[in-house]
Amino acid sequence: MRRRWFFPFLLLLLLCVRTVRGQEQPQFPAMPAAVSSNATASLKGGFDLFSMMGVGPKKSWNDVTNQVYVMHLTHSAKWHTGQPVPGVAGRLGAAAAGAKGQVVLMGGYVVDGQGEEITVPDVNVYIEQRRWYRGKDIPVAVDRAVAGVSHDRFVYLIGGRSKNGPVNHVQVYDVEKDSWSEATPFPGTPAFGLAGGLADDTIVVVDGAKPGPTDGPRYVASDECWLGKMDKKDPNKIEWTRLPAHPGAARFGIAGGGSDKDRKIFFFGGTSTPHDYKGVSYDGKPAEVSAITFAYDLRHSRWETISDNSAESRLDGSGLQDTPLGPVVLGGMANNQGVTARVTLLPKK
Repeated sequence: MRRRWFFPFLLLLLLCVRTVRGQEQPQFPAMPAAVSSNATASLKGGFDLFSMMGVGPKKSWNDVTNQVYVMHLTHSAKWHTGQPVPGVAGRLGAAAAGAKGQVVLMGGYVVDGQGEEITVPDVNVYIEQRRWYRGKDIPVAVDRAVAGVSHDRFVYLIGGRSKNGPVNHVQVYDVEKDSWSEATPFPGTPAFGLAGGLADDTIVVVDGAKPGPTDGPRYVASDECWLGKMDKKDPNKIEWTRLPAHPGAARFGIAGGGSDKDRKIFFFGGTSTPHDYKGVSYDGKPAEVSAITFAYDLRHSRWETISDNSAESRLDGSGLQDTPLGPVVLGGMANNQGVTARVTLLPKK
């Protein structure tokens, strides 16, 4: 019993010194550098946080990094630099998840000097001894997909953009066996830049980008929401049902993630117009960040609006990471298209 309250109490002690007077929520320290389109993950129940790769404030092809930033909340609650991701170039739009004490980093795309985006199948696994090893490549290479973990073993990679366009694949990586399998695809329109998470053996995914009309923008926002119930015996069997529309307009680049303790999937920020890694919409206009934070309550099977005017909303904040104090988003791009190093705790209802 003592262990259950001790660690959250210690965490509060570490973070309360960073609480701004008059604010109700603790303030997490900012990362060492501002990054957007970074991959994020957590271990040890959210006490270890990871940010990997992404693009810096210049938002140019040569500002894409392979740097790794790590925070151990039970130690000093400060960020430190981890072992960089192997390879000659950093990636954007990769997905990541923590399982079996390891961080699995999957896919994403690289940008060359001419601005061409090339999706890669790379899987890199980061272990606690602070070293990387190469995992088996993704069968269908994707970027800007949703990631989630089941039974601390199976990592689900949902949707994303392949070299042939958006897909609705659900690819499953078995951390123990270093092997991939194909799960039941979600039956909706293939999309990338979608958001979602996994909790209580349930997947929820929403929105993203789908191809636009022939005489319009290259991509437009999808408004589809799907719930997948996982089979208790077969990790590749998922029963999908379509959900009603979530609060607010359909969006791209939402930060999403699941919380087992809350039995909810949380969603934060995003923009109604699909955009590139510089934050410029495919119709050529700057992307405007949504201020709505919402969640899907798995216990009551319903949407709920947490805040319709969230502070520090952003786009391309990657996945939300659940911590003992609640879900956080690491980095991303603010409403002025500025890349940020801030770590934001989601508002409470």
